[in-house]
Amino acid sequence: MAAARALVRDPEVVVVGGGIAGLGSALGLARVGVRVRVLERAQAFGEVGAGLQMAPNATRILDRWGLLDEVIDQGVLPRRLVMKDALDGAELTHLDLAEVGRRYGAPYVVIHRSDLHRILLAECVRLGVELVTGADVEAVDLADGEATVRSVDNPVRTAAVLAADGLDSRLRQRLSADRPVNSTYVAYRGARPLEEFDDRDDLDLTDVVVYVGPRCHLVQYPLRGGTMFNQVAVFQSAAALAGADTWGTPEELDGAFADTAPQVQAALRHLWRDRRWPMFDREPIGTWVDGRLALVGDAAHPMLQYLAQGACQALEDAVALADLVEDRATGQAAVDWDHVLTNYAAARAGRTAEVQRTARAWGEFWHCHGEEREQRNALLRERSVDDFSRIDWLYGR
Repeated sequence: MAAARALVRDPEVVVVGGGIAGLGSALGLARVGVRVRVLERAQAFGEVGAGLQMAPNATRILDRWGLLDEVIDQGVLPRRLVMKDALDGAELTHLDLAEVGRRYGAPYVVIHRSDLHRILLAECVRLGVELVTGADVEAVDLADGEATVRSVDNPVRTAAVLAADGLDSRLRQRLSADRPVNSTYVAYRGARPLEEFDDRDDLDLTDVVVYVGPRCHLVQYPLRGGTMFNQVAVFQSAAALAGADTWGTPEELDGAFADTAPQVQAALRHLWRDRRWPMFDREPIGTWVDGRLALVGDAAHPMLQYLAQGACQALEDAVALADLVEDRATGQAAVDWDHVLTNYAAARAGRTAEVQRTARAWGEFWHCHGEEREQRNALLRERSVDDFSRIDWLYGR
């Protein structure tokens, strides 16, 4: 990628952060004619992690952008989303994902995070987005209806700045003194080629399966056309609850799943044990905009993973911004960025706060134990598989 100092024309919008939220925002704006530059702190664009679940509220956007066929080609269209009890392995309920697709007008797709990122990156290149690596943004100065982005290279003047710098966003500090909230849960992941599994005949390569257990859960699904299998084990760390500096160790992982069903314990052998993902979110905040600076993605609304909506909500941010620009620019010589950013935050803050809070509640529901576990299981078994009332609000918008 070109260095920032080699780019002589100031962009109309600077996006700080080149993850899925940053590239999605840049892509959406470029589609409506905005000149965008993305500043990525790392030396190369890329994503770490494993699988992503893309629900209909996100795949409708990918379809609108002309990217859905490629996403499906690189991912998997699962048959069902199945919830099972982690202690006895019994099925509790399921969603027919073909029916989900028909009901909400777009499919449910699972894809490797790096594959989705690569697709968004290629589309940004095609649309002429300026992509700059090694750009560590130090601050944003706001004055006189514009912004100046200060980094290790020359300052960049721009009409607007989008902070897509994630959970630990530096730029969010302009708007809020809050800190990330430790859930005391930690995730271990593993996305491995199918040939690495000696027990692959026992793997479910058609469904997304979630085993819910006392203070733990396991998620499994195929990736890359069924040639790869993705697993995520999540548990509450006793060390984190005790305030220890080191927590969520592999030994804690094994202990947390010690009483689970054999098929759940078997999955632990295939996880990456040399890395882990402590799970943090933040409280919703009502202010996302400071002058010509606005937050997007996890910088605005980091959420726990229980609804699988982090990337989905970032794409919703992107299309909301683009739609406001397109509407506001019609018949005008220039975009009214004050109007766009203010109305973007007004349109998005309430919905994302609801998703954040519901994700927390859903995690508590998954992880209950004792008598509450029995009540949860009975409730799920009684659910009609044709009942979509609890997800209409999320997937139908």
